[in-house]
Amino acid sequence: MTTTNGIFKKCGCTDNTTGRRCAERCPRLPEPGHGSWYFACSTHDLLGNVERIRRGGYPSEEAAQQARDALLAISLEERTGQNWTVTRWLRYWLTTRTRIRPTTRAHYTHDIDRFLIPTIGHLTLAELNPRQLTAAFAAIGKSTNRHGRPNTVCTLQHVHTTLRAALNAALRDGVILANPATRVELPARDRPRAEVWTEPRVAAWRATGEHPVVAVWTAKQLAEFLHSVRHDGLYALWWLLALRGLRRGEAAGLRWTDIDLDHAQLTVTRQRTTAGYTIHEGPPKSATSRRIVALDQHTVQVLRLHRRRQERHHIRRDAAAKPYLPSGYVFTRPDGAPFHPGYFTQRLQLLIDRAGLPPVRLQDLRHGAASLAHSAGADLKTIQDLLGHSNVALTADVYTNVLPATQRRAAEETARLILTAGRTRRVCPVLKRTMVRPRTRLCGTPADVVATRSRAARISAAARRSSREHVM
Repeated sequence: MTTTNGIFKKCGCTDNTTGRRCAERCPRLPEPGHGSWYFACSTHDLLGNVERIRRGGYPSEEAAQQARDALLAISLEERTGQNWTVTRWLRYWLTTRTRIRPTTRAHYTHDIDRFLIPTIGHLTLAELNPRQLTAAFAAIGKSTNRHGRPNTVCTLQHVHTTLRAALNAALRDGVILANPATRVELPARDRPRAEVWTEPRVAAWRATGEHPVVAVWTAKQLAEFLHSVRHDGLYALWWLLALRGLRRGEAAGLRWTDIDLDHAQLTVTRQRTTAGYTIHEGPPKSATSRRIVALDQHTVQVLRLHRRRQERHHIRRDAAAKPYLPSGYVFTRPDGAPFHPGYFTQRLQLLIDRAGLPPVRLQDLRHGAASLAHSAGADLKTIQDLLGHSNVALTADVYTNVLPATQRRAAEETARLILTAGRTRRVCPVLKRTMVRPRTRLCGTPADVVATRSRAARISAAARRSSREHVM
């Protein structure tokens, strides 16, 4: 039973012969109360493409017609919100993100495919609400990662950031009227603080194998590591990362044209990063990451020696008729090709194990560079410029975990300030009135007065001796 205006009636009865639903062909459709009314119409989506819409479940033909007319009367954006599923919007949104970095795109894609589509992808944009999202994130939190452990709060925060960005785009385009992701409350993420490998922590690590998430070496431990790798072909890399705080991608993308050894400085202009195992080379992480890094004379000497070693490799391969790629990168393999950035991480762990030192990550060398610079007297603004941070608050909060020697120096200076003030300042009159005992008038004969004073003197002397013995 079909009408000519795109409104029709059908039911869920099953044909006994074919086993299929009768739908519009059911002979009982003319009966009142049997089946329900549907409408079908054509419209355009957000991209201007023709889209066929079909909805049903209405109790009467008039109700189906009113629903169709109401749908065609709303704006194109609202109609898109009612028709597009979350999956379709997320896919579309990702194609519009043309200015993001490859690593960011990889993170967005992972969050969408791994978490968002399986949990909320079947819903339409218009029916999304905070309760549904809260339940979805609770389910994500209970699921496990590839290591078989529950997803962390950090993972939830990353997925929430991706969803919020996608729905903000829908809000700007008028597809939805509000972003429900902004009303989802997630567990607070504790940012790990860098902990220094003090002797008690090293002893505990050797006994149990447990270690902090973020840890930095002391100056002595770093010197021991650098001494142990002094013959390694990447010694200059470890020196730069540990003392000048370069990021892994910045060091991997560093070229000799970016280094001016005569003026003792290098310029960070690019980085080599990875998305999965694929390498992407482009500008630094942010505008402030593009910076000039000052070099001390020892670092200049280390880089000069590294360049000579690289030139000798080139000469040897030419003499042996082996191919050599003059790539211009500072840190290269023997054939001149640049390293995969992931190799630096693997190589560092191997060298640390050989040296028998407590473990640190490659990023922790950057933390340590900031802490050591702070201990050497550098102010936060200088450290911010060294690391290429956008604001000094990030530098102070994350990267300058003050080393114990600096803490002790600050404590000594604070105590010395009070002690010096106590020696130079005169006694307060209030304290003088409360601490000095009033003179007592003694009564009696002169002999009694002398005896009383002598006894008091003996008691006072005994009290002083007792006090000295207690202190000793």
